[in-house]
Amino acid sequence: MWKGADATFPFVDSHDKTYSVRDGSDWEQTLKPRLRERLRSSKNIILILSGITTSSRALREEIDYGINDQDLPVIVVYPEYSTKESLLANGSLRSSVKTLWGRLPVFRDSMDKVPTLHVPMSKDLIKAALQDGDFMVGSKTAPGTYRYNP
Repeated sequence: MWKGADATFPFVDSHDKTYSVRDGSDWEQTLKPRLRERLRSSKNIILILSGITTSSRALREEIDYGINDQDLPVIVVYPEYSTKESLLANGSLRSSVKTLWGRLPVFRDSMDKVPTLHVPMSKDLIKAALQDGDFMVGSKTAPGTYRYNP
């Protein structure tokens, strides 16, 4: 959405880097290998996490392989929050934000292995996150839960 309107927006969709697949493609022979190929060419994972996120087979596989095999940092974007302050309560991530992690148990259970940056749905903050070397595979910071201070 922003990439088309702003040529300086630093997002490269790894799903566009490899050939497309058909909806009827076989999971083990086609979809899973292509998903893994795309992750191997990624600097990080952008995870859009909301109250309607579904823990589908493909999403579980993407997060599991990306974190536990490829050691990719994760930038978590919360569309239900619009400011840095809205993610926080008493200087920490809100319990309602942390509850969303349970929508994708593989993420919740693996996120301590890589740096995870939690940002609201804000173009400027997402752009900053995408340009932040601390959340890229080749230059990442220590594993942990991070956020931008208000």
